[in-house]
Amino acid sequence: MAYTPQLSQKHSATLRRIAWAPGMPMTRAMEEVFEYVAEVMDKTKVCRACRDKSRCGDCGFSRN
Repeated sequence: MAYTPQLSQKHSATLRRIAWAPGMPMTRAMEEVFEYVAEVMDKTKVCRACRDKSRCGDCGFSRN
């Protein structure tokens, strides 16, 4: 696994509630949140700002 950031109490509680709603573990809920964000954010803007072009093949923002 890559770098794992610490969550604040507030964001941990928010993630916990997101996970409770569909009855899934917090780790899976966090993955779902990231999948959703990748769908709604401006992919072009994210790709232009990206500093790691080595993972484009499996990046949620990549159109490839």
